Amino acid sequence: MRISLAVTTAALPLLFILASAQAQNYPWCAQYAPGGSFNCGFVTIQQCMAAISGNGGSCEANPRYQPGPDTPPPPRRVRR
Repeated sequence: MRISLAVTTAALPLLFILASAQAQNYPWCAQYAPGGSFNCGFVTIQQCMAAISGNGGSCEANPRYQPGPDTPPPPRRVRR
């Protein structure tokens, strides 16, 4: 009984830690300086540009971004 209680008590905090450690899934990344850190937590390019304003960084599309099932597809470009 004590062993199962100890295992349960030890495992419960791990569940909360693992649930909060999910990867960010946003379409835009900011690189704050050449060779600096990345932050891929931006929904729009405007948010990303505001974050790097005055920092000398750049914004680029997140290569790991995967739209969810409820995310509409990006608009198609019309060639004229």
